[in-house]
Amino acid sequence: MKVIDVLDKEFIIPELKGEDKRAVLEEMVDSLVSKVEGLDKEEVLEVLLEREKLGSTGIGFGVAIPHGKLKDLDHLIVSFGKSSKGVDFQSLDRKASHLFFLILAPENSTTTHLKILARISRLLKDPDFRKRLLQSKTCEEIYNTVADEDNKY
Repeated sequence: MKVIDVLDKEFIIPELKGEDKRAVLEEMVDSLVSKVEGLDKEEVLEVLLEREKLGSTGIGFGVAIPHGKLKDLDHLIVSFGKSSKGVDFQSLDRKASHLFFLILAPENSTTTHLKILARISRLLKDPDFRKRLLQSKTCEEIYNTVADEDNKY
């Protein structure tokens, strides 16, 4: 499974305004709720915040991959947001996060959920890819950057 198979251009936020973890999650969830029928903002936010209580999804190197499972969701949803300024996401390396891939998965989709999480993590291990994402300014540029990297594997 490729990231571009589940990342829609309309789910990309080229510059997040949020200045803390909750604000970033709210902004990303607001964007999805406005475009995906049947998503409940409070439910999605609660699932993501509960997951963060288990341990930060800020994996370091300026990257966070917040994720959660929803019982009434019937397909995988991936969104992306970038913060040039950076946000304290309580990352493992204690550095600000700039690149955010948010994953929402159906409650019973453990395999699919883990596959896309692993795929995104693998892509983001490349420092050049992270740099290109940071330098991308528009939804189109970000999508094409992800697609180019995604197609290498």
